[in-house]
Amino acid sequence: MNVFDYIRNNTDQVLRLTLEHIELTAIAVGLAVLIGVPLGILISYFRKASKTVVGGANVVQAIPSMALLGLAIPLLGIGSVPAVVIVILYSLLPIIKNTYTGITSLDKGTLEAAKAIGLTKSQVLTKVQIPLALPVIMAGVRISAVTAVGLMTMAAFIGAGGLGFLIFSGISTTNNAQILAGAIPAALLALLVDNLFSTIEKLVTPISLQQTGDASKEKLKSQRKVQKGILAVTAGILVVLFAVTAFQGAGNSKETITIGGKDYTEQFIVVHLMADMIEDRTDLSVIRKDNLGGTQVAFNALKSGDIDLYLEYTGTIYGDTLGYSPNSDMVEVYETSKNDLKELYDIDALTQFNYNNTYVLSVKPETAERYNLAKISDLKNVADELTIGSTLEFLNREDGIIGLEKHYGFTFGNEIGINGANKYLAIDSGETDITDAFSTDGLLKKFGLVMLDDDLNFFPPYYAVPILRSGLLGEHPEIEGALDELGEVLTNEIMIELNYQVDELQRQPRTVAREFLVEQGLIEE
Repeated sequence: MNVFDYIRNNTDQVLRLTLEHIELTAIAVGLAVLIGVPLGILISYFRKASKTVVGGANVVQAIPSMALLGLAIPLLGIGSVPAVVIVILYSLLPIIKNTYTGITSLDKGTLEAAKAIGLTKSQVLTKVQIPLALPVIMAGVRISAVTAVGLMTMAAFIGAGGLGFLIFSGISTTNNAQILAGAIPAALLALLVDNLFSTIEKLVTPISLQQTGDASKEKLKSQRKVQKGILAVTAGILVVLFAVTAFQGAGNSKETITIGGKDYTEQFIVVHLMADMIEDRTDLSVIRKDNLGGTQVAFNALKSGDIDLYLEYTGTIYGDTLGYSPNSDMVEVYETSKNDLKELYDIDALTQFNYNNTYVLSVKPETAERYNLAKISDLKNVADELTIGSTLEFLNREDGIIGLEKHYGFTFGNEIGINGANKYLAIDSGETDITDAFSTDGLLKKFGLVMLDDDLNFFPPYYAVPILRSGLLGEHPEIEGALDELGEVLTNEIMIELNYQVDELQRQPRTVAREFLVEQGLIEE
């Protein structure tokens, strides 16, 4: 499927995410202007503070955006708030510096003349300094606005929506059409924003200061009227957009809950499986926050109440969240996980589903043949010759490479952290020799990889289990029955097939989930 087919088949989704992206960007840039311009003016009067303020903005600019986002999540949770805050912080530097430069670089003679005719300090600022500095200030705002469009794609990482959702989802499922369906509108939006702010920049620059060539003043005035009309229409569209969004949010009379999910195919699907079941079996409406990043993002969102439930895996709870050493006893892992979640975090774990999405190590068939690999212990004599490309989470977990190498007594020659579907692309191209995977990954089938048997039983059981925030089960006990019913029909074979439909057949997770539930007779068309 090419990008045009994808956009045509998913027009509603692309349009909705584009509007979300515009909203988030407009809010972030607007607030950045309200903060940055006064700060720039302030430090132009108090020069000693300029180094501190500009230096602080420089430091923020130097911090990688994903790192800053990770630091913000524990403080601000998930959703639009942390995304907007981060983009504001990154947008401040050009606005502050240009405001400061514009104000302080004005001709001193002009300022003296203003004072000589009796203008007060505030009048000099509002009638002379700001108007003359506006072109420089707007140049900084223009840079920030265009940058903000690109930065806002990261909003999808924490469930805020926007075009980044298509980009991250496409990367996770090796769907280039989906990646481009997010990237192309984002690029076009950046160009549009650049043109709009370029127009504003011209409008705030006096005609006498513009390079007009042979154009007459009458023609320039006519052009400015057209430009003002374009800006007025744009402002009207933004007002209507915000009003419609607010009306839609207020128009839902049903009580809502929020279901979250992590950033890979299976989690995209199970969010919709659980949401559709709950909406069919209860009077609740479900907000779906998929693509939330890794375990810590999702679990912290659950603890803070930003989401109400998500599907976790018993081995992840036992080893990563609770910090126990890997354990292959399915019953003990589940019971300990359930009891400790309740005792330590007041989080409820429901009955585990019937599929076990445990970790596996996988290689290409030719690699398995070359090194005679059938089980993990076969790696002992050759691991130092191999490069493993695995998720960052797997590289840093005790139930991942750290514990695996201790348990089996070998060390890989090279370890590379590669998240999402890119680890499959790396092994397929020969850049890596082995990768971690989940046993239900559809990409295992797509790329024809061989799974190595965990013959020394290192990996814990990873049975899927819904976990719910404190108090939700008491408020809505009917949720448990709906999810228990779903869990009974989901098996490893079914999840592999559902994942395969998304990963290889490039179908939408929401469509795949709903069709499955209808086919199983769990919900009606």
